[in-house]
Amino acid sequence: MRISTRNIYLDEARKWGDAEYMTNGLVLTDSIAHSLLMHGPVRMNFIVMGLCKRGEASYSVDTRQHKVTAGDLMFISEGHILDAYEPSPNYECLYIMVSTEFYHSFVMNVKNVSSLLLFSMNNPVVPLKPREIQVYTNYYQTIRRKMADIRHHFRTNLVKALLLAMFYDMSNVIWRVERNESSKTRKRADTLFTQFIGLLEENYLKERRVSWYAEQMGITPKYLSEMVKEVSKRTPNEWIDSYVLLEIRVMLKNTTKSIKEIATDINFPNQSFFGKFFKEHMGMSPTEYRKQ
Repeated sequence: MRISTRNIYLDEARKWGDAEYMTNGLVLTDSIAHSLLMHGPVRMNFIVMGLCKRGEASYSVDTRQHKVTAGDLMFISEGHILDAYEPSPNYECLYIMVSTEFYHSFVMNVKNVSSLLLFSMNNPVVPLKPREIQVYTNYYQTIRRKMADIRHHFRTNLVKALLLAMFYDMSNVIWRVERNESSKTRKRADTLFTQFIGLLEENYLKERRVSWYAEQMGITPKYLSEMVKEVSKRTPNEWIDSYVLLEIRVMLKNTTKSIKEIATDINFPNQSFFGKFFKEHMGMSPTEYRKQ
């Protein structure tokens, strides 16, 4: 009998163990109940980062098996399927779970947004050094305390600032791991995906054709699509649209440019086409999004 995949959202995750929760898209917990994720595959509709403090846990992400032990940092990006979750009786993990919308609200540079996403796909489990473990733990504890201080007038902005500082501090882990891996041979699909994302970051404002990216890489659009889908479970077009949408959202929220000016900056043929594209993906007009 085929088991259907269930979607999990942050509203459910806030009930896991002794969780601290912010309504705009952030959950911290260090005690996930063992029975919550053991009833078939679930699609995670948020980003997960966790530091294993004790014990171990095995699980699969998109059918690929992983295991975390004490001192390991784990990543699961939004939209991926978690299954076969089996924690040891003494398993403890400091989880930070954040919606993509909330993540974009404090990490506003497209390249920085994608770097963690790309890193998590290639390195879903990373052993940390003792100092890195302490850095993550300190941030986790501080952020959790500030989340709990509901009387603080600037609580949301303070938490976002701490998360951004944590992102840059933990980016040193990304730099260390990627430097060590640069001399290793990667799978062909991983290499092509990394190359595609690099090209996309540099050109998404002016080039949105999959055929153009394939041509730059010296492969066919079909082969590019197959490799990108194999690694990321998303098509090149979905990646291109996600970068464009992120840029639009950042500009709508953080600039005073008119809708027409933004459409021109991002190389849409006209404002009408721009509005149609945005509403098709976001379910509202650019003006409505800006007013939120």
